[in-house]
Amino acid sequence: MTRRPVATAALAALTLAAAALLTACGPTAAPADGQDSSQVQQMQQKVDAADSAAAQADDNAGQDN
Repeated sequence: MTRRPVATAALAALTLAAAALLTACGPTAAPADGQDSSQVQQMQQKVDAADSAAAQADDNAGQDN
């Protein structure tokens, strides 16, 4: 008797459960209220600032070499 079919079924069930959990807890398509929207805006500004700083660092590194 082999345990491979049971293990495969258990792995499939675990994968489906994880996918369902991640889907249920994932981000929503649109912010629920104004506070979420402002938080998203603030995070986007931080990402933009980090991108700008990285680009400036690349320019500086290129000039040094």
